[in-house]
Amino acid sequence: MGSYRIAAIPADGIGPEVIDAGVEVLRALERIDPALHLEVTRFPWGSDYYREHGVMMPADGLDALRSFDAIYFGAVGDRDVPDHITLWGLRLAICQPFDQYANVRPTRILPGLSSPLRDCAPGDLDWVIVRENSEGEYAGMGGRAHRGHAIEVGTEVAVFTRAGVERIIRFAFELARLRPRKHLTVVTKSNAQRHGMVLWDEVAVEVARDYPDVKWDRELVDAMTVRMVNAPKSIDTVVATNLHADILSDLAAALAGSIGIAPTSNLDPSRRFPSMFEPIHGSAFDIVGKGIANPIGAFWTAVMMLEHLGETDNAARLMRAIEHVTASGIRTPDLGGTARTTDVTAAVCETLAGAPA
Repeated sequence: MGSYRIAAIPADGIGPEVIDAGVEVLRALERIDPALHLEVTRFPWGSDYYREHGVMMPADGLDALRSFDAIYFGAVGDRDVPDHITLWGLRLAICQPFDQYANVRPTRILPGLSSPLRDCAPGDLDWVIVRENSEGEYAGMGGRAHRGHAIEVGTEVAVFTRAGVERIIRFAFELARLRPRKHLTVVTKSNAQRHGMVLWDEVAVEVARDYPDVKWDRELVDAMTVRMVNAPKSIDTVVATNLHADILSDLAAALAGSIGIAPTSNLDPSRRFPSMFEPIHGSAFDIVGKGIANPIGAFWTAVMMLEHLGETDNAARLMRAIEHVTASGIRTPDLGGTARTTDVTAAVCETLAGAPA
């Protein structure tokens, strides 16, 4: 406890800006807790690396990461490199081999911020979305044939295994059990997708028997978008497929104020491999280099990383500092403010410096 090796992969777009800011606040935490030591190693992988080497990360990249306690990831995506190359060449090239099957995305309205939803107070929107992160629609199965011809075909096969579905639904029930409301919503599209999604429904019924203390319900994914807007207080913990939860969590972040504040953890619950932590905002080409990227998502992501490492006191300390700064009105343009990335970072560091150890 107290000493950890962190692999930082800032990667593309605003990733380097927000990961640098995140490391700065983590260093501020170290200054007030002498027992905390973070050895951060930076890896230059991403689209610039691809332009130079023809790959997003080296062939021995996974071996290089294997011994770290956690991975702190920025963003992936580039204007000049196709998205399927950037995503499959780096992020998914880490998530799948390291079996980071549980993608956890908390969403709530932070102090001082407001939702675009009318009459939605901070306590009305407090969700955790659990995304299956290893198979489903992003399994990578499929292919293309007859390229360039009128009969060209492309197939994308969604793969749902009983083992994969059961472990993510069980993970979500366990998480829901730890939250005050003890409520889980299982999201599928089984009226139209009558094989894989029906398997999800059936497994959910089976797993639910082991959690009589957790209330649960089911929702079709299209109906879930309506429920998120019209009845946010009815939602607590959500579990859905790789694609469905990816989309729902972006909507959730927007409803909480901005996609710039939203964190993610890609977890291997067995801890055989290092887990990876990243803000969900992506590379944000339109604001790269302008100094206005919102670092809150990266800071909140660092909170999740600290929690995973067992540093619960430091995680809580950092979260309080984040909430103090959002409540004070220091906001980047995506939240309607004029603050720069450095302003928000300095404010969180100053708040930490004044906090009791």
